[in-house]
Amino acid sequence: VFGIKAGAAGGGYAQVLPMADLNLHFTGGFPAIGAANNLLAAMLDNHIQQGNALGIDPKRITWKRAVDMNDRQLRHIIDGLGGEKQGVPREDGFDITVASEIMAVFCLATSITDLKERLARIIVGYPYDGKPVTAHDLKAEGAMAALLKDALKPNLVQPLEGPPAFVHGGPFANIAHGCNSVQATALAMKTGDYAITEAGFGADLGAEKFLDIKCRLAGLKPSAVVIVATVRSLKYNAGIPFAELTAENLEALEAGLPNLLQHVGNIKNVYKLPCVVAINAFPTDTDAELELVQAKCRELGVNAVLAQHWAKGGEGAIALAEEVVRVCEEESNEDFSFSYELEGSIED
Repeated sequence: VFGIKAGAAGGGYAQVLPMADLNLHFTGGFPAIGAANNLLAAMLDNHIQQGNALGIDPKRITWKRAVDMNDRQLRHIIDGLGGEKQGVPREDGFDITVASEIMAVFCLATSITDLKERLARIIVGYPYDGKPVTAHDLKAEGAMAALLKDALKPNLVQPLEGPPAFVHGGPFANIAHGCNSVQATALAMKTGDYAITEAGFGADLGAEKFLDIKCRLAGLKPSAVVIVATVRSLKYNAGIPFAELTAENLEALEAGLPNLLQHVGNIKNVYKLPCVVAINAFPTDTDAELELVQAKCRELGVNAVLAQHWAKGGEGAIALAEEVVRVCEEESNEDFSFSYELEGSIED
């Protein structure tokens, strides 16, 4: 919240409420995840202090503590100081809470039982010899699951215009799978005619992990994929300095478009799913630039629709919604496939 990325509740007329509560402590999910993370860290260090029956090498501990704050000073620390009764001195560090493996495990869990089993398999370090040490070896998974039992329930919020939305979980896509919880998605599909969920980062990262990891695990089969693009970002892909992105530049836009078109091609040709491009509108976009993006997308058999939800709320997203509904009804997802098979090799 207080870092450069700021909050995660949208903006303009496209935001969920209550924004302040959602971005700060919300319903206590992040504190619960941090507590479960740090309980495991405490049990690990206590095991070493109390005789180290598992023979854990303090120099090969992989589990870090967590704090919900961008505190650079805590990334790499020495702890366990103060003498024999205060612990074993070693190198340690803090991850931010959303970067904890527990956040990823939490969002992939289909039930409290599944969560407990996933927590048990977390590797915390390595012994002087033998197999990796897990949370189960420390008998930690039950207590960790108990801390997370209420946090596992999806949070119901409302956008400005009142429709329901679930905000639940949030692992980073660069180190985890970048999607909200399986349970929130399942609940949305059960209670709504259309369930829309976001995959973090670009289509080459967030969408890939959503489709290959989350959909595979949860048995999901998307009816369509919406790729969000901006004219400014496409010009930036072509090397235009940030300060010059507001000026019309069709040459730069055309040079940056292959980035978007590759994403579209991946969705259509690799995953074999229907696709829509949403052009997230900015006031500086010109008609010529918008028409160029739409024309290039049409060449791949995909419609690019102007989305003005930030400025106009739901009214500004009607055209996009209508195109998504059309694609869901008229195009098939029967050929949906993953980009790799689980039994494949790294080389494959």
